[in-house]
Amino acid sequence: MAAKGSEARSKRSQRISERSQPLQEPRSEPPLSRERIVATAVELLDAQGVDGLTMRRLADRLGSGVMSLYWHVDNKGYVFDLALDSVLEYREPPQTVRSQDWRGEVVYMLEDWRASMLRHPWSASLLPRRALGPNILSRLELLSKTLSRAGVADADLNVAIWSLWNYVMGATITRTSFDLSADDRAAAQQRLEHLSERYPTIERSRLLLDDDWDGAFKKGLGFLLDGLSPKK
Repeated sequence: MAAKGSEARSKRSQRISERSQPLQEPRSEPPLSRERIVATAVELLDAQGVDGLTMRRLADRLGSGVMSLYWHVDNKGYVFDLALDSVLEYREPPQTVRSQDWRGEVVYMLEDWRASMLRHPWSASLLPRRALGPNILSRLELLSKTLSRAGVADADLNVAIWSLWNYVMGATITRTSFDLSADDRAAAQQRLEHLSERYPTIERSRLLLDDDWDGAFKKGLGFLLDGLSPKK
């Protein structure tokens, strides 16, 4: 009997000891916030493109329920707007660029814009279809101000802005969708050589072998800016 009583006391003591130990909290995700939703949406868009972003997939990546997202964002369209604007944030150029003439500032601005979209290729397809957010509006305001300071007349300012917009968008979309391998370009050029009587000029310039995307963008932009330069 004494042995049984001792055993019972030992078990009670063990249970009390176990209860007194601090409970291990399950590991949890960081608190849900609009900033975290946007950052995760950008990751998902980078990985799976526009069609890959659903509220369910976004919630799964965040480790939350779908309905919890709606405390922070209105709908999927709003998520697109926020994600798009976040990747188009413009950081001020270094002092060496700011000290250049207006052309240097414009080239820096537009090369940065193109580079931002190339890092996130889905942004080029979304931008024409979504509301313009504060970051892209700030870019356009700075571009307009720079061109106006350079002497572009108010009557020509909108044409200048949309011409540069179209150039950046076209160059970006072409770069992301027309990225053939070296072998594919060589094969296309070889086929063109057999048709040189019909297409002599582009065959001679070896157009289909030219893959200097960055150089072509900068030189073409120079052509546009030559047309915008104030006439003396």
